[in-house]
Amino acid sequence: MDEYNNMYIAVDDTDSREGMCTTFLATELIKEFEDCQLLDYPRLVRLNPNVPWKTRGNGAIVLTLGKGLKKEKMIGEIEKDQWIFQGDHERKENAFQRVKKVVEELAHFQSSNTNPGLIVAEERPSRNLYEKAVKDIVELEEVLDILDKNSFEYSGYGEKRGLIGASAALAWRPDDMTYEILSYRSKDRWGKKRELDEEDIRKLDTTIKGAFDSYDDEENKQCIAPNSPCPVLYGVRGDYPLELQKSLDIIDDEDPERWITFLTNQGTDDHIQRALISEAKPWNSVKIKGEVCSKPRSIEGGHVLFDITDETDQITAAAYEPTKSFREVIENLIVGDKIELWGGVRRDPRTLNIEKMKILELEEKIIKVRNPECPDCGKRMSSMGTDAGYRCKRCRIKADEDEAVREKIDRELTEKWYEVPASARRHLSKPLKRIR
Repeated sequence: MDEYNNMYIAVDDTDSREGMCTTFLATELIKEFEDCQLLDYPRLVRLNPNVPWKTRGNGAIVLTLGKGLKKEKMIGEIEKDQWIFQGDHERKENAFQRVKKVVEELAHFQSSNTNPGLIVAEERPSRNLYEKAVKDIVELEEVLDILDKNSFEYSGYGEKRGLIGASAALAWRPDDMTYEILSYRSKDRWGKKRELDEEDIRKLDTTIKGAFDSYDDEENKQCIAPNSPCPVLYGVRGDYPLELQKSLDIIDDEDPERWITFLTNQGTDDHIQRALISEAKPWNSVKIKGEVCSKPRSIEGGHVLFDITDETDQITAAAYEPTKSFREVIENLIVGDKIELWGGVRRDPRTLNIEKMKILELEEKIIKVRNPECPDCGKRMSSMGTDAGYRCKRCRIKADEDEAVREKIDRELTEKWYEVPASARRHLSKPLKRIR
């Protein structure tokens, strides 16, 4: 039987809002390939969060199988020994058929929005493909050309968009990385309400070194368990994979059937690219510098909007209702503040959905304390209208607008970073906890 050093399996878009989870499928693939060694942490790779046809988290998975030293305790089953992978390797063609069988058994084909893609390869595409897929739009034709030129074994279903995510995930070489431990429910509990103690969840980010975004203290809301009927019980993210295993002891309300630790690009800001406002295209995620040029305004639905400009253009920026207290930060901006915004660009109309903001320079805030006094009678003068000046009703003497008494007041903001609450944060957005 032929042997080879590395074999990569990549899968995307096997889930829907009605059920399944591509990460759960990874655990089934690992069981299918018990005769192989798992050479690295399974990878969970998130892609462009702005594409309108994305699945729930727009994430694909990659397994690396072959000869090599096994990483300790990457995956496991509760009350069972961790899985061990050893033995001969199947040829690529045979492996492809094994992967295809698992995908076709488990992919959530009931949804019209599910378009799975699977790839088996002995090499990775260029990292450029990942860079484009996490920041911009990749067309299926581009990916098919790459797959065919490299003689990858692949299969796509429906509209085959899963091939885009699978190939881009395969192309990821991390500059920055985090980890997520995901636990899964027994099948008889899929779709049932998750009963997790919120006080236990509160402890995660303070008890587990490097853990982040487990609980939203501002909104008193847990961030580790999904609301969908998928197999996931909860997922805890952090910088240190072995530390994350402590969550299995901290959260003990429902025993997971299995768990797995993924290497991920979550919390890395890989999707963000520097741009001038004129370059901020719909469906991209950008960081722009500019000056506030309109007073923040609230609109129906609880969203807060304002406009920012640079030397090239102007764009409307938005703190949407789910960002909760972050909207109060935005409401305290004034015209002239110099800021840097990070976020995704929506279209029709072009709007920047803010993920975080750095205040670079605050404009002085000066308010009118009182109208000027009449120089003849000493009485307070009356306003003649907005920016029209003042006039004494008794003496008919006029005064300019700048003669009113004004005072500088302290700003409620400071020159620092601000971010949306954890419950409103995108998978890829780097929390300030990781920036500092």
